[in-house]
Amino acid sequence: MNLVLLFTLFFVSAQKNEFGGYYNQRLSLFRSLPDEPDEIIMLGNSITDGGEWGELLPGYNVKNRGISGDVTAGILYRLDEVTSAKPAKVFLLIGINDLARGIEADSVFRNICLIAHKIREATPGTDVYIQSILPVNPSFEKFAGHVDKTSSVKNINQKLKEWCSENNVQFVNLYDLFTEKDSDYLNPEFTNDGLHLTAKGYLKWVQIIYPFIKP
Repeated sequence: MNLVLLFTLFFVSAQKNEFGGYYNQRLSLFRSLPDEPDEIIMLGNSITDGGEWGELLPGYNVKNRGISGDVTAGILYRLDEVTSAKPAKVFLLIGINDLARGIEADSVFRNICLIAHKIREATPGTDVYIQSILPVNPSFEKFAGHVDKTSSVKNINQKLKEWCSENNVQFVNLYDLFTEKDSDYLNPEFTNDGLHLTAKGYLKWVQIIYPFIKP
């Protein structure tokens, strides 16, 4: 199945979905805000949503386009709002909520690649950065449907790394720098619930992506 047909199928599916009140609140806000030159877009779910990006990266025109609970279909549905600004850079982090909803890892992988493809198609001058799905940690006994997906997360990240290499897209490996030593789990220093990030986690994230942020 080619990418165009795959996009059509997922776009139709997304139109029929009800993404929820918070999704629609955030999207209506995003659509009402003015586009600005040289935007750097942080695109994703609650993990992105929780970051105060303008303060974490002062001096750069960084925009938060995270929506808590979002999935790859939700990103595809609202992608026009992102590409209409012709941003300088887009940093994408998405996928863990798809897995929690029972979507197969291969489908999540294909959708993430499709998002990158659609951004480059709509705005060729935009640099696209696919960030690996972050690790999770079940020891906090929260978000049971998310924190048991380590094997799928690793599988998707490996495929994304290979796909990015083959398609001239920048892959940013957050996963390995967020795991606890000798473990595949999210380091407790960076989380208080096994899924989301604390301040130390966001500071670590900024440290990793800063070389890609600066001109």
